Amino acid sequence: MSKETKYTEDNIRSLDWKEHIRMRPGMYIGKLGDGSSADDGIYILLKEVLDNSIDEYVMGAGKTIEISIQGDKVIVRDYGRGIPLGKVVDVVSKMNTGGKYDSRAFKKSVGLNGVGTKAVNALSTYFKVESTRDGKSASAEFEKGNLTNQDTLEETSRRRGTKVSFIPDNTIFKHYKYRTEYVAKMLKNYVYLNPGLTILFNGEKYFSENGLKDLLSDNINEDDRLYPIIHLLGDDIEIAITHSKTQYSEEYHSFVNGQHTTQGGTHQAAFREAVVKTIREFYGKNYEASDIRKSIVSAISIKVMEPVFESQTKTKLGSTEMGGNLPTVRTYINDFVKTKLDNFLHKNSIVSEALQRKILQAERERKDLSGIRKLARERAKKASLHNKKLRDCRVHLTDSKKDRNLESTLFITEGDSASGSITKSRDVNTQAVFSLRGKPLNSYNMSKKIVYENEEFNLLQAALNIEESLEDLRYNNIVIATDADVDGMHIRLLLITFFLQFFPEVIKEGHLYILQTPLFRVRNKKETIYCYSEQERRDAIQKLSGKPEITRFKGLGEISPDEFVHFIGDDIRLDPVMLDKEKSIEDLLSFYMGKNTPSRQDFIIENLKVELDVVEDQL
Repeated sequence: MSKETKYTEDNIRSLDWKEHIRMRPGMYIGKLGDGSSADDGIYILLKEVLDNSIDEYVMGAGKTIEISIQGDKVIVRDYGRGIPLGKVVDVVSKMNTGGKYDSRAFKKSVGLNGVGTKAVNALSTYFKVESTRDGKSASAEFEKGNLTNQDTLEETSRRRGTKVSFIPDNTIFKHYKYRTEYVAKMLKNYVYLNPGLTILFNGEKYFSENGLKDLLSDNINEDDRLYPIIHLLGDDIEIAITHSKTQYSEEYHSFVNGQHTTQGGTHQAAFREAVVKTIREFYGKNYEASDIRKSIVSAISIKVMEPVFESQTKTKLGSTEMGGNLPTVRTYINDFVKTKLDNFLHKNSIVSEALQRKILQAERERKDLSGIRKLARERAKKASLHNKKLRDCRVHLTDSKKDRNLESTLFITEGDSASGSITKSRDVNTQAVFSLRGKPLNSYNMSKKIVYENEEFNLLQAALNIEESLEDLRYNNIVIATDADVDGMHIRLLLITFFLQFFPEVIKEGHLYILQTPLFRVRNKKETIYCYSEQERRDAIQKLSGKPEITRFKGLGEISPDEFVHFIGDDIRLDPVMLDKEKSIEDLLSFYMGKNTPSRQDFIIENLKVELDVVEDQL
């Protein structure tokens, strides 16, 4: 019989606000990460500070926000009203303290719980807040939430507003790095949602005149739009819609009170339902919902009184009520879409005719694929039960509501040896493994039919659960894990082609990554260093001095599970797969995966020369 653990008054302790945030950071900012993912904690820190500046703009105070990120230091400066000078310390260091509790001042604010800047303060090794108003200023400096310096009121000629500077704590956010692509996307969303607002980021200007119409314009090339973007505006609601000529699945960008709800919620569900209902009634046909929404690219933004989100990071709306005297979220959106979209389609026959042709085309394709789909689903179900292509994780969903766990990850590997190493090393709670058999097909220019007919593609689609919509994606992170050789690089390209061809929104929404694994192990009797490049290898040899043992890893299967656990654990290195907005997906695939051998060969030779020149310079 086990010995009973003592439970006395000594076991009871109270944590102050900063201790609790530092002990349980995930409760406040979601996952930590190193900056390779758009939802990593360092971006949430920036967002929490920026939200306050946005709220000032919404309240009519300050049309410009300046942001600087140099190395690990972040500075956000707005020209709003400034924090009341006597409360500068309190609003960043006392829980449940803030102006947003006064609904008269912030009726439809992004955040209402008074936690944001406190979390940033507690999770930063350096945090400074400065406020200027009425010709006077006050400031305070902190370290990990502890006040280190406070300046009392001073006369100043500076413009009014608030300036926050912080450096994230690298003991919490390990090996972190801000990626300008993710910051830029966040800032673009802010200006789309706040036409007239100017954001300057490291000197670059972000501005929007047309709101969500600009968002869609930047996300889908004009040549790929089935019809010009439909842009509908109302009180507390804005919608933009078009359909893609080439994309297969649905794509949604949804927002509540300026917050990007990446996992949707009640408003997005209501919008999807309203579009189907309105279009059915307009054409007088009971079209399948999937045929109507196939290839849709859209955005919706609503404003709600005191919104309720399903997590602190506000990625999914849980509210069912608009607030005040307004109807439910579902009724409000349904009524708006029914009126505005129906009117638009009646007035724009060219658009309505193009849309109906698209729906009928989707219907034909669905019927043509119905038999293949049925067989493919049965095959996928049987495969998941009787073979080991997918080693699932225990918790890829946080609860019965199908919220993706931000930590949930699917590794796509090549061969049994590599998948075996990862399987033995992984965190079985959040990390799953899908094993490829040989090289996948080059799917460029193929129809969706190949996804169901090809066993590898069919099972991968089933594992990810993305046949109809990204909303049902089972894993937040999809990681391609291949050997760092020519064959491994080729498999990476083929998989990226698969996603670009059939599920580009997986990449657009930042879910696809490349796993970086070490090329070398350099060690002596006292220390082991894993190196991801030739330069790191040379640095390690110099650091360890003497004649350390050097091992060159040729493939993932050669790395033992005991070592592999480091590379997919806290020290994981991921490179996000990102799209260049200046190039269309069709142009990218045509050049890299199409039959243009001479021009591609010239491109490879020219870039190989550049790489060789760099290596020679290093030597």
